Amino acid sequence: MAEIIEIAELAARLPPRVRLIGVDLGTKTIGLALSDVERRIASPLETIRRVKFTKDAERLVALVRKFEVGALVLGLPLNMDGSSGPRVQATRAFAGNLGALVDLPIAYWDERLSTAAVTRSLIEQDVSRGKRAEVVDKLAAAYILQGALDRLARLAQG
Repeated sequence: MAEIIEIAELAARLPPRVRLIGVDLGTKTIGLALSDVERRIASPLETIRRVKFTKDAERLVALVRKFEVGALVLGLPLNMDGSSGPRVQATRAFAGNLGALVDLPIAYWDERLSTAAVTRSLIEQDVSRGKRAEVVDKLAAAYILQGALDRLARLAQG
């Protein structure tokens, strides 16, 4: 059974050289990113087209096993004022259901503006709309995971 914990607690509990998966949970897709074993760099991994929870979770669990992941960082889509809305409730429900399938800590990371920042960057790079649609979710997951990795590094420095 997974445990939902704060990033600071995650920093204290992670064994060395385990990867993290970052998750950008959307209504139609789930963007995933993977850290390196030193937990310095987040790289886009894949985008899961959502079908139903069981199928979506099976794919995520398979990747957790394949990459020997030590924890998940799930983007929390807070409103701009910091309040919780329906998407936050859906994310927490997903984490709770996923927690029954993986025995890993799950930490939330504030994902406000992650998709907007990634989309703006892709537009600046003159990436076509079609190509942006293909990559934005896994890039948003990498953006979320990189923020968490940077925070974990700051916590490790004391």
